[in-house]
Order: sequence, then structure tokens, then C-alpha cells
Amino acid sequence: MTTHGPVVPTWSCGGCDLPWPCPTRRRELRAEYADAPVSLALYLGSYLVQAAEDMPWTPAGVLHRRFLGWVRVADLPTPAVQQRSTATMPAEPSREAPQ
Repeated sequence: MTTHGPVVPTWSCGGCDLPWPCPTRRRELRAEYADAPVSLALYLGSYLVQAAEDMPWTPAGVLHRRFLGWVRVADLPTPAVQQRSTATMPAEPSREAPQ
């Protein structure tokens, strides 16, 4: 059991007093939901709804970044660099009539 749980209605961390989910809890959640990122997003989405009710003065975008914005960032694979082909197009056939 973690000590880094949310303290409502302020939504601070019970372990370190940072805004919840704090960096420690984020690492713990990533480990707990390593094979279930959608479940992690649903879990945090339910907390987002509760936090929005407790802190109606907080802009929605701020809450979204805090609760969900970090979830997919590390899950996305680094995009491969696309290389352009160095092959050349074959020459077009001559349009002149054969003689």
C-alpha cells in the first residue's frame, strides 16, 4: 500500500504534499498498470471527475494534464525517422512513334 494517496478535497499527496498524483505515485501507477494503460486512464479519469467537482475554480485543461496528460506520454513509442528513398523513378517511355 502506498503512502502517496490523494488527500481530498485539496488533492494533495498524503506522502509528500505535492499535487496528486505526485511523481512517486505516477511511477507506482505506471508499474501497477504496465500491461493495462487503458485501465490506468479510466482509473485516473474517475479521479479527474472527482477533483473537478472538488476544485471547480481549476481550469479543465490544468486538471486534464495533471491527471491524464502524463499517462500516454511515456507509453508512446519513439517515432522512427522516415528516410526518403534514394531510388530514382524509371524514365518515362518515349512518346515518339517508333520509326
